[in-house]
Amino acid sequence: MTLQWTAVALFLYVEIAVILILSLPFISPPRWQRIFKFSIWDRLAPFWNKVFLTMIIILIVLFLDAVREVRKYSGAEPSKEAKLHPNMFDHLHMKLFRAQRNLYISGFSLFLWLVMRRVVTLINQLATCIGTGSALQTQVESANQAAKKYMEDNEHLKRALEMERVEKKSAEGAEVLRREVQKLKVELETAENALKKSRAEVEAMRRQSQGLTQEYDRLLKEHQQLQNQQQGPGDKKDQ
Repeated sequence: MTLQWTAVALFLYVEIAVILILSLPFISPPRWQRIFKFSIWDRLAPFWNKVFLTMIIILIVLFLDAVREVRKYSGAEPSKEAKLHPNMFDHLHMKLFRAQRNLYISGFSLFLWLVMRRVVTLINQLATCIGTGSALQTQVESANQAAKKYMEDNEHLKRALEMERVEKKSAEGAEVLRREVQKLKVELETAENALKKSRAEVEAMRRQSQGLTQEYDRLLKEHQQLQNQQQGPGDKKDQ
């Protein structure tokens, strides 16, 4: 194997190893994103696109060269000398095998190079989506907590308004009761005054009745005395 194909084979093995490492399930995309944000990658970032395109061009050139070699040795018919010398026929097949091997190496290297770039891009996008999802989840939880708090505050406010209404109704009822009590007090005072007046009138009438009775008894006694006096002289004359 020549130096260039040895380098391509090593590059293929490195690609396989890198893709396997990137595919490890216990390393999360956010962790890979933190690794990709190291300062060394920031320094290599300006040259990354150039290196990527350069490697694609080199691999495409090697792939096309391997295709040319495969077509060259696949379409070649064994000459008379090759038929006479079996080693030459085996040498032709060996070159065809090497050309096919180089075709596979360059083709898979090109394919895995594109796949590796795509995997890195998807890991970064997935890490960003996970971070965004976590932030959105945090915001949703905060919004839910705020909504729950607002609902609790609303319930407390409703209860406070109900209590205020009840207190207001109680105050209005108490005011009505106070007015009724005040009115009843006034009516009671009026009734007491009327009762006192009635009692006074009854007492006056009783005293007046007693006076009249006494006066009647006195007049009756006087009348009796007058009758007795009138009867006294008449009786004497008859005798």
